[in-house]
Amino acid sequence: MANTPQPGTRERIVRAASLLMQRQGYEGTGIKQVAQEAEATLGSVYHFFPGGKQAVGVAAVQHADQEFADLLSASLSGEADPAKAIAACARALARHLRDSEWVDGCPISATALETTGRVPAIEEAVAQAFQHWRDMVADTLREAGFPQDDAHDLATTVISTLEGAELTAQVFKSETPLTVAGEHLARLIDSYKG
Repeated sequence: MANTPQPGTRERIVRAASLLMQRQGYEGTGIKQVAQEAEATLGSVYHFFPGGKQAVGVAAVQHADQEFADLLSASLSGEADPAKAIAACARALARHLRDSEWVDGCPISATALETTGRVPAIEEAVAQAFQHWRDMVADTLREAGFPQDDAHDLATTVISTLEGAELTAQVFKSETPLTVAGEHLARLIDSYKG
């Protein structure tokens, strides 16, 4: 059996910061806590991130962006029909949230709300993440034959709806908001088919 390589110090720092920010937000996450969770020294954090907390925060948001993009990609490529793919994505998000005992919602929403208008570098990283996810959905819809404008508008609706449904599911500790949102998004997408 092959050994799985252990993540390097920088990667451990980014993963720890990403998870902590997902659960506590940017303001509630301190560099010392990140170092402790990553099993790294404070000096290591500043070695890899001389820009301090803000630089760690940007890297954490970028990591969260890629983690969600991977889940989204798996859902979108798992179904030929984009409507079914979006419903599958909503179910996957619901399972992930339930399996985390309702603590691991959207990896960037708390950080987004806390930093908007106050921490431009993080705000930009968050905006890029949302745009990345929207573009992934729009590309899938375009590949399925949807016109460019419809694909963009539907993708914006999909990401915005999933964000709200995930927060609601987390608050109520129920998969229902996500599964219902997924079903209705699928019907909306189906209504655009020719």
